[in-house]
Amino acid sequence: MTALILALIAGAVVGLALGGLGGGGSMLAVPALVYLLGFTPATATTASLVIVGATSLTGLLAHARAGRVRWRTGALFAAAGLPAAAAAGALSVHLPGALLTGAFAVLAALAAWRMLAPSAPKERGAARTGRASAAGAGLGAVTGLLGVGGGFLAVPALVSVLAFTMAEAVGTSLLVISANSFAALLPRLGATGAIDWAVAAPFTGAAILGAWDGKRLADRLKGRTLQRAFAVALLGVAALMLGTTLL
Repeated sequence: MTALILALIAGAVVGLALGGLGGGGSMLAVPALVYLLGFTPATATTASLVIVGATSLTGLLAHARAGRVRWRTGALFAAAGLPAAAAAGALSVHLPGALLTGAFAVLAALAAWRMLAPSAPKERGAARTGRASAAGAGLGAVTGLLGVGGGFLAVPALVSVLAFTMAEAVGTSLLVISANSFAALLPRLGATGAIDWAVAAPFTGAAILGAWDGKRLADRLKGRTLQRAFAVALLGVAALMLGTTLL
């Protein structure tokens, strides 16, 4: 199977995840770029930020048209993570590939566990505001360091901490992911080697198209069903990457 076909298939899956779940696409984008398409871990995480940022913007437009984006709160949540995203993005280019791969595997396993765990009770008042700021900063740091959009963290935080509905959390998380992805991308440009755009461009295009289908899929299926299916896939990815790192 050629690299182009693999890129198109992987991109479509990433887009479906982002459009349907409001996150999680980059958890598949990075391993697909590394294991299927031959990118180095550093280049893969940089390319992932381009792919996820562009795809999230597309998904954001789809959800905004359906009235599922809470712009003001989402912007404040994203703003808390922008400095951390930029700083972690600059740091990541100096870390060894094996460390990035291992950290990514652990994060994928934690994300799967979080998706399978029962929903946390909603918080109120000052605790909600403080937790939201901390979650936003943490999300930005993860985005910058590992090249992931962080929607798998943003959606639960928006639901449990800020009392969003699942539909609002999915739509608003795409605003947060877009902002963090581009903030993390800037310090990486020119520092991780050339991205193979003959592969990355069709990957991005397929992901953008997949995001629209993901939004339609989210309209038809229960959010919990989508989360469980994606969590199982993440566990497989985590096992593969951790095994590769240790062997």
